[in-house]
Amino acid sequence: MGESAAPAQVSNPRHAAGTYEVDLSQGGAGILRVRLAGAWRIADGLPSVDAVRQGLGRLTGSPRIAFDATALSGWDSALVSFALQLVALGGEAGAAVDLSSLPDGLRRLVALATAVPERKDAARPSGRHSMVAGLGLWAIGFMAGSAVSLRFLGEITIAFGRFLTGRASFRGSDFLVYAQECGVQALPIVTVISILIGLIMAFVGAVGLKQFGADIYVANLVVVAMSREMAAIMTSIILAGRTGAAYAAQIGTMQGNEEIDALTTLGISPIEFLVLPRALALVLMTPLLCAYSNLMGLIGGYIVAMGMLNVTSAAYIHQTFGAMHLSDFVIGIAKSAVFGTIIAFAGCLKGMQSGRSAAAVGDAATSAVVAGILYIIVGDGVFAVILNFLGL
Repeated sequence: MGESAAPAQVSNPRHAAGTYEVDLSQGGAGILRVRLAGAWRIADGLPSVDAVRQGLGRLTGSPRIAFDATALSGWDSALVSFALQLVALGGEAGAAVDLSSLPDGLRRLVALATAVPERKDAARPSGRHSMVAGLGLWAIGFMAGSAVSLRFLGEITIAFGRFLTGRASFRGSDFLVYAQECGVQALPIVTVISILIGLIMAFVGAVGLKQFGADIYVANLVVVAMSREMAAIMTSIILAGRTGAAYAAQIGTMQGNEEIDALTTLGISPIEFLVLPRALALVLMTPLLCAYSNLMGLIGGYIVAMGMLNVTSAAYIHQTFGAMHLSDFVIGIAKSAVFGTIIAFAGCLKGMQSGRSAAAVGDAATSAVVAGILYIIVGDGVFAVILNFLGL
């Protein structure tokens, strides 16, 4: 390559089309001119930029790269890639790149490609945080998540108020479908779990009570435990894993398919159309399933009493009715209604927060189950404190 009128010519090594020449006739003024010729096509490959790199090393003064496109007959993305390589090369060498002689479309594409540089902080930070920094990040995330949860709770409350005044926009047929899914279709699993829970409590009670000849009081243990605690908790946990995860997956899939965005565009509230019927169905069906779970648990205790205890059927049934108190069943039903609200809240919230990928939908379903069970246990603890304070 010389600095005279005989410039170096570099062509595509596979075809003659798409060539460039490096002209250093104005190298003393710090200008390297790249003369483009022929038709630049991506199918022909790209020529090397080594000639330009070598030419930049011979410039004096303030280096600058200029273009001459008068002999250019056609171009596609190949010339865009070549121009971007020269822009990057100029940046490394501290040389300004003048694109004014290039075609307008090519200049716009290069400007678009270089308009937004890579953010320095875009990559996920590596390394471990200190304990104090980790605690601070957790606190910030907790506060942000709490704000989102409170806003979502407020939106559901407003939607419920609109429902009570007959202004909510959702279909009654959707409510009936969701009620069937979380009610009737959940009966088999609730039946099996409740009977087994009654069996287990009767077995555990019998171990201690038989030592004192108080086998008959197994009936008291089963009635009180099922009516106040176990029926509501086990039914709610079943629904959290079965229905809460389903709600999160359904709404998360709609989020990925942009169906929620479409509802918002049409002026339809996603909270009223998607969340409200699901929440109403779960809140209404959970107490009914809890009452059914009570009955199945008593049957499980009866099976154990008849099979391994020295208690007659009539005596066990009489003792069961004597140990029943309406307040215990009301407490259990009230708990189940609150737990149903919690499950619907957790499932729908995680679904609305889901990302737009298949993995995000799975994560939302998992998070809905974990959050639902955690909230149920915390809620039961709060109920225990309040009931103890009230003496119930």
